Amino acid sequence: MSLLTQQQRLQLCRLLEEGLPLAPRPYLLLAQQLGAEEQAVLAQVQSWQDEGLFRRVGLVLRHRGLGFAANAMLVLDVPDALVDELGDRLGKVDGINLCYRRPRRLPQWPYNLFCMIHGRQREQVSAWIEALLRREGLAQLPHRLLFSTRAFKQCGGRYAAAPEVAHG
Repeated sequence: MSLLTQQQRLQLCRLLEEGLPLAPRPYLLLAQQLGAEEQAVLAQVQSWQDEGLFRRVGLVLRHRGLGFAANAMLVLDVPDALVDELGDRLGKVDGINLCYRRPRRLPQWPYNLFCMIHGRQREQVSAWIEALLRREGLAQLPHRLLFSTRAFKQCGGRYAAAPEVAHG
């Protein structure tokens, strides 16, 4: 089995960012695109996994196409001493798809903890959030619920730089 070149590894990273091909042997298709052997691609992916470079491998659903159009970001102003603990706790709640900390932008934006929720109807999402805040003892914290009004882009993370294009 041959190893992948640096250029093939970078190209494999870009291809993986796009998602696995929907095929019985997706790594074979990736290998063909790279001009490599399937076993070399599998070995590289396993090596990256062993190095801890993948936190998870998942599936990105186009939730709007499935009827989840009431998407909201709950933003909270959490005391700095509690934000990590609360973020960990809320990040484990079923129904919260993303949970992360961001810096405040005072004085206009006091919020430092963000939670994304996808739902079918605004009223359901609002009621769910209010129940969550009461259940978790957070209703007294300053917060806002911001609903999406338009989707511009949805994709997974991109980490491999795009190839340079020659101008001329």
